[in-house]
Amino acid sequence: MAVAADPIPTRLTARGAATRERIVNAAAELMYTRGVGATTLDDVLAASGASKSQLYRHFATKDEIVRAVIELMGERVIRREREALGDVSTLAGLRRWRDALVQNNALQHGAYGCALGSFASEVADHDDVARTRLLALFAEWRELLAAAIRRLQERGGLPPDAPVDDLATGLLAALQGGYMLAQTARDVAPMATSIDMALTHLESLASR
Repeated sequence: MAVAADPIPTRLTARGAATRERIVNAAAELMYTRGVGATTLDDVLAASGASKSQLYRHFATKDEIVRAVIELMGERVIRREREALGDVSTLAGLRRWRDALVQNNALQHGAYGCALGSFASEVADHDDVARTRLLALFAEWRELLAAAIRRLQERGGLPPDAPVDDLATGLLAALQGGYMLAQTARDVAPMATSIDMALTHLESLASR
């Protein structure tokens, strides 16, 4: 018996791509501010102005929309961090990176937290596809931090045996924990303190 070939994916028209982008952008805004669980497909339809048939032409389930939103938010976060950390090679540069994140979060009084962290807390336990993608995004973010710390080390700012990858993991964990504390307190002070503690540890290594 002949086996039917898998269907070849059809390319989106410009209009179709624009509709899909509008749906994903609307879903991203809603899911970031309300949460994934509190955002319904009807909410996405209303916010995007798309019809139900248009939505289901691009996404079979809500999970597929969530995954598309994670891609969008991940792209935004990684692009921001690449621009912020790409040339950092000093402790002063890491302090400026910290200040920019804290100041940006202060504009909304700590509300909503980190986009990637918020999605991870909601979907990682029930959508393995989304969890795996978030894992990769966090790994990419951690590597940007590790690269900055490695440049600091190469300039003599850290001992040769400083555990660069562990330090990057700790700094990212301090940032994510700080986002969560700021979100619950509606105050960025805990976030600032959390990152400061991680940077103080780096400074203590630099002084040896």
